Amino acid sequence: MEKGFPEPEKEQGVPFRSSEAESEGDEKWMGLALEEAHRAANEGEVPVGAVVLWENQVIAKSHNQPISRHDPTAHAEILAIREASEKMKNYRLTGMTLYVTLEPCIMCAGAILQARLARLVFGTCDPKGGAVNSFYRLLQDGRLNHSVEVTGGVLQASCAEILSGFFREKRIASPLLNQVR
Repeated sequence: MEKGFPEPEKEQGVPFRSSEAESEGDEKWMGLALEEAHRAANEGEVPVGAVVLWENQVIAKSHNQPISRHDPTAHAEILAIREASEKMKNYRLTGMTLYVTLEPCIMCAGAILQARLARLVFGTCDPKGGAVNSFYRLLQDGRLNHSVEVTGGVLQASCAEILSGFFREKRIASPLLNQVR
């Protein structure tokens, strides 16, 4: 490491279990995020959905829309955080929970930190770009001035299947790949 910058704390990773009561609630809200992911898939977008919850009420929900909006930042998490901030008339979303079907990327993890969300619950890991558990662990970095409680693996199989099914269909429909075969 460079001089003056401490080594990041070594973490054990994200817990993939929560209490039974919390788990049932998490599955309910992740199911709503999955509905949003299906909306994304139906629109030809990568199927990721997100829901922001406060005091057991949905404040915002969205799905990936970078293609249709011509906006590389239009990830489900960013759009849901923006909507929640507008509704709450505050850029800080303290005490709120974000449910998302795929482990957030670096950009989305940064937005989660900036919004000061209390908790993140995600469905499946993203080994190539996940910034919460798989590739980076930004939300538990002790050098930052905010940390987020994280639970992963909620409805993991369903969240992973919608993604793999989407990309499987893309590969089958690809004229370029069909020429190679």
